[in-house]
Amino acid sequence: MDTLTVSLRVTHHTARLNGITQHWVTAGGGPPVYLLHGFPETWFAWRKQIPVLAERYTIIAPDLRGYGDTEKPAFGYDKRTMANHLAALMDHLGHKRAAIVGHDRGARVGTRFAKDYRERIDRFVTMDNVPTRILTQSDNPHVSQIAWFVRFLNVPDLPEALIAGREEVWLTHFYRSWSYDPNMLSPEEIDVYVRAYRQPGAVRGAAMDYRATGEDVKQDMVDAAQLITCPVLVLWGQDFELNSRFFNLLDVWRGMAEDVRGLGISQCGHLPQEERPDIVNEELLRFLKDWTG
Repeated sequence: MDTLTVSLRVTHHTARLNGITQHWVTAGGGPPVYLLHGFPETWFAWRKQIPVLAERYTIIAPDLRGYGDTEKPAFGYDKRTMANHLAALMDHLGHKRAAIVGHDRGARVGTRFAKDYRERIDRFVTMDNVPTRILTQSDNPHVSQIAWFVRFLNVPDLPEALIAGREEVWLTHFYRSWSYDPNMLSPEEIDVYVRAYRQPGAVRGAAMDYRATGEDVKQDMVDAAQLITCPVLVLWGQDFELNSRFFNLLDVWRGMAEDVRGLGISQCGHLPQEERPDIVNEELLRFLKDWTG
């Protein structure tokens, strides 16, 4: 295990839950807060939040289906299935209700969870995420151009073949181009992710997450008029062009939930928890302060 991970003092766990072997890390004690990572990351994305939040809360940071050390089946990446994994993990840990923080793909899982398990989510943080239904309804050609990787990953088999052996080049492109500071991540930090995505089935797992978009939109259309009822905090990087240039994220999420507040973070790209952890941690602590379990 690398020194970057050891220094966090997290404990690693695995269990067979909801039909797959899930991996997660835990730290701290108190009311449960679940941290759901996005692409192209793993639970390690939260290493700058875990030590701070663990002083007050029990932190659970899973690898999502297909990512990190969680199982990587060839199918089943629709967000309802992935939300069911989260519910199974909560059951396993004895948590009837929790606060959930999701970034990117993790926010999509959290959004579906907030609709399917309304009684089990106390509050929800969505970070740098445009909901799937809203994103796919955009007819702006510039959005499709910037989100080229979505279309690429939706091509069956080809991404896996082209990326194999080139995971470092593939991942580094996103970390550099999606950040306000291209050198935000150290080579050692990038290497943690590279090793995770070099695991058998890892690139396919991430691709299958995106290939589930059609099913995700079908699920989202069914309950589009049903707003999320728990309080929602929206955080985003003002310098990630795909989201901040073409969408007013506060307005978008006010169409998704009843109680919405938010903050755009300056000099910040798509990975706010990595690039501006000082601001993110401050906002999370403020939003979670009266979460008592």
